[in-house]
Amino acid sequence: MSEQLTLERRDGIAVVTLRAPERRNALTPAMAEAMVEACETIDGDPGIGAVVVRGEGPYFCAGGDRATLAAAGEDPAAPAAYRDMGTIYRAFARMGTLEPPTIAAIRGGALGAGLNLALATDLRVVAADAKLLSGFLPIGLHPGGGHGLLLSRAAGRETANAMQLFGATVTGAQAVELGLAWTAVPADRVDATALELAAVPASDPELARRTARSMRASTGPPALPWAAALELERASQMWSLRRRNLAG
Repeated sequence: MSEQLTLERRDGIAVVTLRAPERRNALTPAMAEAMVEACETIDGDPGIGAVVVRGEGPYFCAGGDRATLAAAGEDPAAPAAYRDMGTIYRAFARMGTLEPPTIAAIRGGALGAGLNLALATDLRVVAADAKLLSGFLPIGLHPGGGHGLLLSRAAGRETANAMQLFGATVTGAQAVELGLAWTAVPADRVDATALELAAVPASDPELARRTARSMRASTGPPALPWAAALELERASQMWSLRRRNLAG
């Protein structure tokens, strides 16, 4: 994709790696464009059944690149500044609409837009000592990128407000208790754990994509009523029954 964002394929798993450890993998517009390109490549490859997004080095993602944010502050309405910020928003929004199930593998921490990227995935594996924080208000910025919605969708009103309004920092271990992450492991086990989880959907990409689509449509936001979710899932379940029968 680029020098600072790469895409690898491993037995049906796509691994997207942010490669700018010198700035804790903070997102630039160029990296964001490469992420969107990687997502298009993944969706276009029916052999990919799961995605792991990770950061090179000790930190997952420190949000938006400081130089990009500073440029936007000089003239927020300038076409280039508005476009660049929109590109960063589009990157994690596109990650959130990938067809295969997605996992964020978080070491070190996730801050601001980096937390948005993590919350855009279906599942999060975190280092027990990682730090998850909103980070916008303490530096004088209003949250962006749908931050409040992503936080409250994952962990509810109290956690979302504690983090974005009151600057609370959540450790990886706490994130599991609060519903922000699935499991917390030692930092040196994060990537391996994410890949182990990803291997299940990767073994049947077509079924994994159909199931992810149904799950996201049912749970929202907004969530569907039970009766509507039943009907939504029916066609894909019937497809899987027929496929299994034909396979013998």
